[in-house]
Amino acid sequence: MSIKRAYALYAAFFTIFIILVAKVAYIQFFSSKSLAESAFHQRLSNNTIESLRGNIFDRNGIPFTNREQRYTAFIKSAYVPESVSDRGKVCAALGIEADALNNLTAKNNPLTIETNREGSDAILKMNTDWVTIVHSLNRYDSGTLAKHVIGYLSGKDKIGQAGIEKAYDKELGNNSTFEIGAVTDASKKPIKGLGYRIKSWSAEDSLHIKLTLDYHIQKLVEEAMEKNGISGAVVVEDVVTGDILAMASKPDFDQESIENYLNSSGNELFNKATAAYNLGSVFKIIDAAALYENMDTLQGKFYKPNQYLSPYMGYDTEYDMNSQVIPEDYFNLDHYECTGSVNINGLIFKCSSYLSGGHGAMNLEQAFAVSCNSYFIEMSQRIGYKNLIAMAQKFGLGTVTGISYQGVSEAGGSLPPIDSYYSKADIANLAIGQGVLLATPLQVADMVATVANGGIKNGVNIVDSVVDGEDRVVREVRAEEGKRIISKSTADKIKSLMKAVTDYGTGKEAGMAYYGGAGGKTGSAETGTKGVVHAWFAGYFPSVEPKYSIAVFVENGLYGGKTAAPVFADIAMGMAKLGY
Repeated sequence: MSIKRAYALYAAFFTIFIILVAKVAYIQFFSSKSLAESAFHQRLSNNTIESLRGNIFDRNGIPFTNREQRYTAFIKSAYVPESVSDRGKVCAALGIEADALNNLTAKNNPLTIETNREGSDAILKMNTDWVTIVHSLNRYDSGTLAKHVIGYLSGKDKIGQAGIEKAYDKELGNNSTFEIGAVTDASKKPIKGLGYRIKSWSAEDSLHIKLTLDYHIQKLVEEAMEKNGISGAVVVEDVVTGDILAMASKPDFDQESIENYLNSSGNELFNKATAAYNLGSVFKIIDAAALYENMDTLQGKFYKPNQYLSPYMGYDTEYDMNSQVIPEDYFNLDHYECTGSVNINGLIFKCSSYLSGGHGAMNLEQAFAVSCNSYFIEMSQRIGYKNLIAMAQKFGLGTVTGISYQGVSEAGGSLPPIDSYYSKADIANLAIGQGVLLATPLQVADMVATVANGGIKNGVNIVDSVVDGEDRVVREVRAEEGKRIISKSTADKIKSLMKAVTDYGTGKEAGMAYYGGAGGKTGSAETGTKGVVHAWFAGYFPSVEPKYSIAVFVENGLYGGKTAAPVFADIAMGMAKLGY
């Protein structure tokens, strides 16, 4: 072998030796702790108690989830005493069979038993070293609010299956578990002296979801719905910001027993607040907006209030009918004679006053207040189909509000296409909120909020942000946007009409005279099913400088003024009493 080759082999062996020495030194001085921990965890027999999730908060940081204390008794199998008396005392305290712990051996995994406050206190008084009480929190409880918004988890792996729980499962789940285990030998037998270990977890390790809902308003809403025994939905919106402050659907469900509702006929899992229904006379808000916004282009089809009046129409004025060209299809907004029905090409559209022979002489305010179908059918013939559809589109009917992009599913409702064929009968149906027109309680609350906000339509929000354990914003979710869709003058006029509804019209039971007053609109929506008529009341309060809009929908409630308006009043007065 040449000297050159010998030096090369020597250099190679020396290099390998140096690397091995360095590796041993690194393990000895730098990795010993982590390797020891790895070895320890290989000997640790873990028992998962629960998967831990971040919280879902209201706008003020009040939790909707993880509110109820949970007590779990942790039985250290390796240390269970032989004394039948000692075991029996623990069994009695936990409310389990007297012999439930008799067959435990040192090889058994730690045993966990759910208990209550009383059981926990009894165990703690015993001061025994083989039973430990672990405090945690139940994800849901019997008093959990906003269930259709919050959603629920799968029973086994606790993964979000609906609502916010599903939409933000990645943020809320955080792959955290609460585990208890024993240090075992090679035969999986706990090693006495090394004891049991609890895997600790801090709320600061997780992310949380902050909603726009207000816990106290949500509670008021759900209590009012239960008090009045209604099946339906309520949505409360902040007029100025577009934030949804409450959203409730009844009947609701037990989030821990979803399997009981999968084949139920009660639709408990169905969120009625974001489902689309026949709208009925609430659509007359759109009729009024279309009238006021298009008045200048509709000259010759209407007599404006207090304009072109004559003794012929019963008014004290010196107007000469022969001095003006009067269109054959004119409509006097200040004087319309309701006879109880309207004949459109042989189709009879009945008013609520049909059986009594009609409302008689009506002006616009009176017709709106008593919800005169005849007046609005005739008026809308002059407004025109496309003007009505265009105005409905401006208010957001026929499309989602946007909370579906924030994690809460919603229907968009339906509107007839603006460029489709239409007849006078189609206009009549549209004017009174019937036909193919469908809207959600959420859309209706936003429609009223837009009017109450002076004609400015805000972005609708139900999720504010993702926050960390110290309430620092990790990600903004809310949409900040607003645009004017009708003039302030038009909005003010519509508010005046809505105030008449609660002052002397069909919505008197929602008046709130001693709490700042309110404005609103009732609705009774035929569904196509004989005898099934949904009831609506949509309004705002207080009447001066409104702060909140509320949409109340009652399934098969028949009359909005009788079944929906009182719910509105209960909620609005409750909010006023709380200082909202």
